[in-house]
Amino acid sequence: MNEEVLRSIRAVHKLFGEKGLTLAIAESCTGGLLSHFMTMLPGSSSFFQAGLVTYSNASKLSILGLAPATIETYGVISETAAREMAEKVRALLKTDYALATTGNLGPEVLEGKKRGLVYIAVSTEGKTIVKELQLSCGRSANKEKASYFAMQFLLEAAREEMRSF
Repeated sequence: MNEEVLRSIRAVHKLFGEKGLTLAIAESCTGGLLSHFMTMLPGSSSFFQAGLVTYSNASKLSILGLAPATIETYGVISETAAREMAEKVRALLKTDYALATTGNLGPEVLEGKKRGLVYIAVSTEGKTIVKELQLSCGRSANKEKASYFAMQFLLEAAREEMRSF
């Protein structure tokens, strides 16, 4: 793991720990790596409630409760699916924040969407924001980059939310 990723992990721990915030994660394309990152340092149980790896469409429907119409209309590699994943996991686990990832890490085109297309969503009470990434590495590097960018997006969103109060 590179130092940049470790700095992000530490920053999430510090921010969420100091502010007493809770976090839940719904992962698809990152396959549990985000949850792994959250639990790498001691003390993560003070803020990290759970990470759900809902990799298949069936698990997105049965565990998270995504609307079938979301998958049929937009696909799971979409801004709409990422938004809904974050909102559903936050409601399910009753956390202050939720983070969700969905995308195509490669190597093939999926749902007509090119390799490296990733959507990240951050949800908090009354607000969900989504970011689109286009990554260009191999599958493993794309997974790590998507996880790193997801942590960065979470930090940006949480800091912005705190500035607005």
